[in-house]
Amino acid sequence: MSKPYALVVDDHPMVANSIAAFLNTHCGYKRAYVAASRQECDRFIEEKGSPQLLVLDFWLPDGTALQLIRELLQKASTIRLLVISGDENNNVQHKAREVGAHGFVHKHDSPQVFNCAVTALQNGQFWFPETSDPALLPSSLPHFQTFGLTQRQTEVLAMMLRGFSNKRIAIALAVSEPTIKEHITSILSKLGVTNRVEAITLLQGQRPTL
Repeated sequence: MSKPYALVVDDHPMVANSIAAFLNTHCGYKRAYVAASRQECDRFIEEKGSPQLLVLDFWLPDGTALQLIRELLQKASTIRLLVISGDENNNVQHKAREVGAHGFVHKHDSPQVFNCAVTALQNGQFWFPETSDPALLPSSLPHFQTFGLTQRQTEVLAMMLRGFSNKRIAIALAVSEPTIKEHITSILSKLGVTNRVEAITLLQGQRPTL
């Protein structure tokens, strides 16, 4: 049986190789390969078996990756599919989710957010940026306050777990980024963790379905 590996499918070499290197150094994959097209992707899978994680650019040289996502899931339902894109159109992530992708990350998101997304998928969860009003999220998370969090910290934590950057949280709550950073420092301290990835792991199973 082949060992678990990750595969990055993106026709931009610098982007693809950077993601593969990050998967090696931060996400626990001893093997992470790069494919520049759906044809190369198919060849990798034929030769090495199905990857545990496949990071897939939404826009490939011959069009969108939607059909490829369908085909991959038909061939191997155990693959965890994380779609990435620099496109700001929310329809991109919605379309990816509709055909079966397990997560979506914007290319302008921070490495920390990408790491959180990968961790979520590795744990059998989903990762899609929330497009509804983020200020409404905490109403479904009252149990987070059992960690001694204030209402505002609960709001910030809910958005952290959905992949919001500090800037997006600040805009949503109409406060400054430094204020959000202060909240996050306090949240991590109360949870007894040092970063967002550890927070995701701690709260595994408590995080709402996305």
